[in-house]
Amino acid sequence: MFPLRDTIQARSLPLMNWAIIAANVLVFVLLLGGPRAEWWIVRYGLIPAQLFSTPTEWLTIFTSMFLHGGLFHLISNMWALYIFGDNVEDRMGPTRFLMFYLLCGAVAAVVHILMNPNSTIPTVGASGAISGVMGAYLVLFPASRVITLVPFFFFPYFFEVPALFFIGLWFGGQLVNALATSALAPPDVGGVAWWAHVGGFVAGIVLVRLFVAGRSVRRTYRDEFYPW
Repeated sequence: MFPLRDTIQARSLPLMNWAIIAANVLVFVLLLGGPRAEWWIVRYGLIPAQLFSTPTEWLTIFTSMFLHGGLFHLISNMWALYIFGDNVEDRMGPTRFLMFYLLCGAVAAVVHILMNPNSTIPTVGASGAISGVMGAYLVLFPASRVITLVPFFFFPYFFEVPALFFIGLWFGGQLVNALATSALAPPDVGGVAWWAHVGGFVAGIVLVRLFVAGRSVRRTYRDEFYPW
């Protein structure tokens, strides 16, 4: 299933969400499209085995969030952030949303480090932080629905599914792959950082209420909890 949009419309312009997307795209175009792309990934990607080599190496927990390994990697991450991030920012406000986004990404990175402490492979991508945004979306908009595209041979089919089902199915896949990778894959093999997705998602669910508390100036609408 490929998500196209959700059924909850943000009440304010998601300026911070757009800024994060723009920053990721700009970094990809300016840095990763050139001849030194591999150098940027090695230098500013997250490498667990090197974290204690220099104090500044810990900054890669954040710099790695804005690097992507390819065009499909970038598009898939930014599309998910575009769909789910605007509503979460709407409930938090731009500053709190940025703090929440970075914190979820940092938690995701720490979980990845704990599960792969000796890895020498650079880890890049915003998916850990975006997983946190999806977790927050699930808590804030439990009855929202997601319009999805399901291709069947050459024919596209469109379905409106509950966000609880769509995100729950997605998270179940991440968890199964994380457990399978830990049990079956040899150490230090590249691929998807499944545990980062799991960690970011759980962080989003746990932390979301801390970042929306006290925002009484924003009225909660009935259609945020019931399908339109």
